[in-house]
Amino acid sequence: MIFITAKFQVLPEHAEAWPEISREFTEATRAEDGCLWFDWSRSLDDPHEYVLVEAFRDGDAGGAHVSSDHFKAAQQKLPGYLAATPKIVSQSVDQDDWSELGEMQVG
Repeated sequence: MIFITAKFQVLPEHAEAWPEISREFTEATRAEDGCLWFDWSRSLDDPHEYVLVEAFRDGDAGGAHVSSDHFKAAQQKLPGYLAATPKIVSQSVDQDDWSELGEMQVG
């Protein structure tokens, strides 16, 4: 799978509204056939930073994502709400779902 983590520094005046601002893009991406997950979290240390954790089945699914109409629309819309260019880590990972964190086994 393609595993991606991205950090979005949202302008302070838009930080509270970011979930709604990004909702259309989020919902459309989650509906993609090759999307495994697309989950936003808000930083505990910086209330203006949102972290996106996303995964796609493979490179073809990732390519379909960045070629989609909703991705192109997000490229036009979302930067206007950001204080900086998002930071990203993107890697191919030889698995297709989350693994358990064995060092913190429950039970």
